[in-house]
Amino acid sequence: MASFTVDWRDPAPGVCQDGTVAVGNFDGVHLGHASLIAAARTQVAEFGGPAVAVTFDPHPRDVFRPDLAGPLLTTSADRCRLLQEAGADHVIVLRTTDELLHLTANEFFNQVLRERLSARAFVEGANFGFGRGREGNINTLAELCRPAHIPLTIVPPVVIDGAEASSSRVRTALLRGDVEEAATVLGRPYRLHGTTVVGQRRGRTLGFPTANLDPLQNLAPGDGVYAVRIYVGEEIWPGAANIGPNPTFGENARKVEVHLIGFQGDLYGQALKVDFIRRLRDTRSFKGADDLVAQLRQDIAHARQALTD
Repeated sequence: MASFTVDWRDPAPGVCQDGTVAVGNFDGVHLGHASLIAAARTQVAEFGGPAVAVTFDPHPRDVFRPDLAGPLLTTSADRCRLLQEAGADHVIVLRTTDELLHLTANEFFNQVLRERLSARAFVEGANFGFGRGREGNINTLAELCRPAHIPLTIVPPVVIDGAEASSSRVRTALLRGDVEEAATVLGRPYRLHGTTVVGQRRGRTLGFPTANLDPLQNLAPGDGVYAVRIYVGEEIWPGAANIGPNPTFGENARKVEVHLIGFQGDLYGQALKVDFIRRLRDTRSFKGADDLVAQLRQDIAHARQALTD
C-alpha cells in the first residue's frame, strides 16, 4: 500500500494503473466512503488490478472558492491512511490547481481517469459530481463509461439512524459538540491534530496542567468539555479537553486545551492527536478558582469513567 501526490498532467504511478478507481474528496473518510472502497475491492476481485482512491489536496473548494475555505475533518495524511485501512491498495492525491478545476467532465474522464490511470472500472456514489463547476454527475459518468466499455458500479448511500452518512453530517454534529454521533457516522472517534504552545500556565498553578493546541490542522468540535484520548508519539493517555473561552478569568479567546491524566513532563512544541470520546458538559463561568478546581476534579473523574465504558 502506498499514497502518491501527483500533478494531474503526469502519468499515474504504474502500481496505480489498470485498476478500479473511486474518485472523491473523501473528507472524514466516513462509513459512506468506506462502502465505496469495499465496492472497489469487489470489482478488483472480478477485473484484477489495484483498488485506487483518487482524492485532492487542497480541497477544491479552497482553491475555487477561497471565501468558503475552512478547516477540514481530516488531514491529507490521515485521509490517505484511512482510505488504505478501508481497503484501498493505493491512494492518489491530485494537486488541486486552477487548470485541474477547469477541466470539463469529458476532459477529466479522458485525460485523467483513462489516459493517466488506465482505469478498468469505476465505483462512485449516486451524488458524484466532477468536472468544471461539477457539470458532470453520475449519469454523465455512466454515459462516458458506456462507449469506453468500462463498468461503473453506483453505490447507494449508507443510512445510519435514518439519515445518510456524509461529511456535512459529521461536521454539523461536531460543531454542536455531538462527538458521539460523529463517531457513529465515521465508524471511529473523531481525531483532532494540533501542536502545543505556551499558554497562560494557569492550569499548572491550579494543579491541572494543560497543553494548549495552536495551530490546529483540522476542525475543532464545538465549545465544551470532553473525555478524550491523547496520542503523544506512540503513547496513549486518557484526558479531558476544554474547548472555548475561559470566562472565569475574563478570557474571551477560544482555545483548545487538553489535560493528560497522570502525565508529567513537557509537551511544548509537540504534535498531539486527540480522539474525542464523549461530551461531558458546557463551558461556563465559575465564582472563583476553588469552584473551578472542584469542577475540574469532577470532569477528570467523568472522563476516566467515559473512557472505560
